[in-house]
Amino acid sequence: MGQCLDLAAQAPTYGDVPVGAAVLSADGVVLGTGFNTRERDSDPTGHAELNALRAAAAGMGSWRLDGCTLVVTLEPCTMCAGAISQSRISTVIFGAWDKKAGGAGSVFDILREPRLNHWVEIQPGVRAEECSALLTTFFADQRR
Repeated sequence: MGQCLDLAAQAPTYGDVPVGAAVLSADGVVLGTGFNTRERDSDPTGHAELNALRAAAAGMGSWRLDGCTLVVTLEPCTMCAGAISQSRISTVIFGAWDKKAGGAGSVFDILREPRLNHWVEIQPGVRAEECSALLTTFFADQRR
C-alpha cells in the first residue's frame, strides 16, 4: 500500500484525484502500477486500477491475471470493479471506502456478485486513514 500511496501522490500534479494502484503476482512481485490520469490524458477510463491492469497484462502478455492481487488506495468504482472481474484478479486490497461510487461493497458489490462468473476476495481498510487523508486534502485544496 505504501507504493500505491506514493503513486497516488503523483496524480494531483496533473489535476487528477489521488488514487494509486499496483498489481502483484501470487508471489508478491509488482507486475504493473498506475495512478489516475483522466485529466492528464483526457480519458474517462484513466483510473489507477485500469492503468495498473493494463500495465500488468501488457507485461505478462495476457489479460488473464489469475492469482494476482490488486492493491489500491480507494475502493474501486463500478467500471474498475467490472474490469477487475473480467481480468480474473483473485484479490483486491484497498484503503478507503468510496461511499459515493464504490463497486466493492459500499454502494454496489460487483466483485462479489454471485450472478457473475468470477468472484473476487476483498480486504478493505488497509491504511484507510492515510488513504482518506490524501483524498480529503486534495478535495479541500480544490475548493480553495
